[in-house]
Amino acid sequence: MEKNRLVRIAMRLCVALLPLVAACPKAQGQERDEVPMPEVSTDSVMKHIIELSSETYEGRLAGSAGHEAAVKYVERVLRRYGVKELKQQPFDVECNEVENCKFNVYIPGSKEKRVFTLGNEFCCAGMTGRGYVDAQLVFCGYGVDNGFFNEYKSVDVQGKIAVVLTGLPSWLPASVGEHYQTLRDKARTAERHGAIGMLAVNISPSCLPYEPQGKVYCGELPHLGTFPILQLTHDCAREIFQGEAMSLDDAIKGIDNDHRISSFSLLKKGEVDVNARYRQRAQTMNVVGLLEGSDNDLRREIIVVGASLDGTGIQGETCLFPSADINASGVAAVLETARVLSNKDYRPKRSVLFVLFSGSEQQYLGSREFLKQYPRLGFVEAFINAQNIGCGDSLVVLGDNRYPTLWEVAHNRDTAADRQHIWTNGEKTDPRGDARAFDKLGIPSLVITTHNGLQHNHVSSDIWENIDRRILGQASRLLAETVAELGEGLYQGRAPKSKSQRFRE
Repeated sequence: MEKNRLVRIAMRLCVALLPLVAACPKAQGQERDEVPMPEVSTDSVMKHIIELSSETYEGRLAGSAGHEAAVKYVERVLRRYGVKELKQQPFDVECNEVENCKFNVYIPGSKEKRVFTLGNEFCCAGMTGRGYVDAQLVFCGYGVDNGFFNEYKSVDVQGKIAVVLTGLPSWLPASVGEHYQTLRDKARTAERHGAIGMLAVNISPSCLPYEPQGKVYCGELPHLGTFPILQLTHDCAREIFQGEAMSLDDAIKGIDNDHRISSFSLLKKGEVDVNARYRQRAQTMNVVGLLEGSDNDLRREIIVVGASLDGTGIQGETCLFPSADINASGVAAVLETARVLSNKDYRPKRSVLFVLFSGSEQQYLGSREFLKQYPRLGFVEAFINAQNIGCGDSLVVLGDNRYPTLWEVAHNRDTAADRQHIWTNGEKTDPRGDARAFDKLGIPSLVITTHNGLQHNHVSSDIWENIDRRILGQASRLLAETVAELGEGLYQGRAPKSKSQRFRE
């Protein structure tokens, strides 16, 4: 009897303890899940921006020693943060390093010359040719030579320096304008008419009239090796046109408003001397680092987070483009995301691949090379890009038109904790920049950037002192939190039918 009573008591105890036993694994899981993500540090992000925009890296021109030094820096940081599987993806780019350049203007017969300063009133085109020219200046409008609108018809540029405007008149048909989109297009046309050099007047609305704007990409090959190409600020060109038959602004109005040819020869002559070291195939590289996921099943799936590392470089000793916002800011946010996610108590279930692209200033070549070379492309579920996040008045997340489900992940993170930083104007957007190549393969992609943030676009004032810590901190947190959530496995990821595709140009 006593034995039966003890058995019944034991059975009751077992039944009472069952819920507690069953709850133990769940409780442990909840405890792990409730570990908060480490705080994103704006100070840490700023530290990387200050470093990468310093003179040490000489503007990080792809193919240069400065860019190679930047590669070594981000590798050291990623390794220190716990991203151990680091690799380089080498590929070739055009690289033109301007060692020095002189530009003077004078009136024939006068002993006085107006000496302009590299980096102050002008800079060289990214793919300028080298050499010395001293010749009369001839204004050729936008440099268009077409049957119904030939801006070279009424002027002689044989043995002279052509002065042209960047861009194209808005009324010009697209079928005509497509042949004059780049500086190399315009330079080839000028050379065909006998010009020995070209001055391009920067009238882009994205640049202040007194700031030289450096751009690496100038158009497709072949390279014009002995044909100097300078880019003048709008104010510099206005000064040169003083005392001439027509002011620069009147000439522009004549073309844009009246649709008339305004070409004419100037009284002044220009003296240009460019020393540049050009390499058609200079080696550069992407940096790729994998943080393996914590879940045995989900670690096969990969979330890619990346930013462009290269910049516009340095010309001579007086013209440095630090590229703090464009795009040391994005690189710094990616590095900070690596620091946060590599924490041993908060490692995502999916693997996260950190990629710092080169060649972005040459039609985003690095992202295309990444997709060509990366062997596990079929396991990539999404791509999140950070681009120009250090200036502006609010955040923008591009990609809701193509990938609304992925966009909602970022939007939900933004609206959490009473934060609403993402600016929308009611229009759907597509991925751009480095994300375009991913989009081409159907890989869901987002670009975290800013609204009204291009005031330092490829100019020398793109320095760390002009970074807005408020917008930088918001963007860095959004990037890390979005990648962290994607890494937890609830997001469904990429359409299976796209996973067998390979990248093709």
